[in-house]
Amino acid sequence: MNKLFSLLFIGFLFSCQNNPDPDQSAQSKKLESSNFSDSLSGVLNELYEQGNIIGFSVMVVDQEKAFYEKGFGYSDLRETQSYTVHTIQNIASISKTFLGIALMKAQEMGTLKLDDPVNEYLPFKVTNPYYPEQVITLRHLATHTSSILDSDYYDDKAYILKDKPNESEESLEMYVKFNLPTTHTSMFDYLENVLSVEGEWYEKKGFLKNKPGEAYNYSNVGATLAALVLEMATGMPYDRFTSKYILEPLKMSSTGWSFASVDMLKHTWLYLDKETIIPYYSLITYPDGGLITSAHDLSKYLIELIKGYNGEGVLLNEKSYKEFFTKQLNPENFSELHGENEGIFLSFTSNGFIGHSGGDPGVATHMYFNSTTNIGIILFVNTELDNEGEEQFYSILNKTWEFGQRLNQKPVDK
Repeated sequence: MNKLFSLLFIGFLFSCQNNPDPDQSAQSKKLESSNFSDSLSGVLNELYEQGNIIGFSVMVVDQEKAFYEKGFGYSDLRETQSYTVHTIQNIASISKTFLGIALMKAQEMGTLKLDDPVNEYLPFKVTNPYYPEQVITLRHLATHTSSILDSDYYDDKAYILKDKPNESEESLEMYVKFNLPTTHTSMFDYLENVLSVEGEWYEKKGFLKNKPGEAYNYSNVGATLAALVLEMATGMPYDRFTSKYILEPLKMSSTGWSFASVDMLKHTWLYLDKETIIPYYSLITYPDGGLITSAHDLSKYLIELIKGYNGEGVLLNEKSYKEFFTKQLNPENFSELHGENEGIFLSFTSNGFIGHSGGDPGVATHMYFNSTTNIGIILFVNTELDNEGEEQFYSILNKTWEFGQRLNQKPVDK
């Protein structure tokens, strides 16, 4: 997942206001749900017409239901197939929040503890070569303080094409290296090659020169290692564990971790631009960013998170949700002014937004809720964002949050 894009998301949310604008007119304060939908749709249609994004979908929810859901543009530009809230795509690093819930569930079940050293569960040893006596724990992995880095072998090895590319796709230049389907390996083998001192791709520079637990540094490889530890502790494949304890209870029937587990007729194409389709790809490190879902399906999960934050969730008990939503780090864990904190694979902005963002080739995603108003927003985009595309993306977010804040001013008929 593109961490730079994630940081830009945080910068955007940092600038958002927690409270509604006191200068808003009385008329807008009495906004009815139908007017809300029509008004927001009109604004988003105008933003879509800027033309930098092929397709996107938006959800606005609280802890009870979705107040707004709509898609814009196309999932298949050639066939003029509309992008809807039921269109599916991978959601990049929002996927990590599912890993956080899974770890908390496994801890509830007594199969692991967040403060356990990861080497208690692994058949190969993982240590920081600069501090070989310092243990790396699951909590370190979950808060991105493990000292494990995403080396060049993340971009170079982790992205696998679904099918053998045709001639036009072979010349496609992306900021990650797509690999042929024949190069696919297991998550276990990949991690052993990267993290074990005996691994084929092991490099000392794949670790920070900081003790585990000392410094925040976002790590997709570290997140994937947490999923492997969960597999070892529970004896259940990660995709099956999350399906059993998250997707099935929430009836997320359009969601899965592989192309084989979803309806590909609902899957959008991903676009580099209007002329160039990005070929379907998956991740060997799929727990860090490979969940495939729709905005509508993910809204069920976001509603559950808001409920869990308020002590009413069903996936975890109240104690587990409290730990999940506890800020884990201190200012000294960050090398510079950060504007956020970390939960268990969860991000907190300093002005009260909780959630995660995501970015991968042809993918930009957003899932946050306001902890003061309990309003949450989901945004999916199927297009690689250049500078103009980013500006359009943030305009969509800004206007959606602006309208979402109005829901907190007057109860909307349910």
